[in-house]
Amino acid sequence: MNTVTLKRDGTILSDGKTVETDPLVCLSYQVDLSEDYILRSFFRMLEKHSLLAKLNVFFPSYMEQYQACPDDNCITESIEHLELRKTIEMIGFPGQPRLEIYNSFQGIRGDETCEIRSLQIESLLDMPIKLGRLKHIVFGDKVDIFEFDTVFTLFEFIEGIAWELSFHVAPTECALRR
Repeated sequence: MNTVTLKRDGTILSDGKTVETDPLVCLSYQVDLSEDYILRSFFRMLEKHSLLAKLNVFFPSYMEQYQACPDDNCITESIEHLELRKTIEMIGFPGQPRLEIYNSFQGIRGDETCEIRSLQIESLLDMPIKLGRLKHIVFGDKVDIFEFDTVFTLFEFIEGIAWELSFHVAPTECALRR
């Protein structure tokens, strides 16, 4: 499988070379993150490759929020890092069996996952991002969850973060207390 490396400055590398033009050809490539990759790096990538920003309807509003944020020190003490995870869940016993596959983008503190819905983008931008493992849940058994190493494509990475931010990052107006 072809691999792209995402750098802190928003650069996409393929075969050690910077992807200058059409990043869409890389959407099926496996993602590798540089050690210092942060959420701000994700937005820098969307700035450098505006075609990628067209993949999700939420990006224009997130880009506006991102551009209005301070240039550094946008962190929170409530989590240690952000993590993209993949889940495969077998559902339907009793009932009609089905298989659901989804990604989740969450905060991590120690061994615990934390929802990020109450956090603003400006408190997450400089938080490190890591790629997590795949969880396999069989028929709703949340006790015996199997975990495996996995890979994420560039498309899964972009869409996974976009999807979660659309639900978990509340607009400033919603965070105001009366």
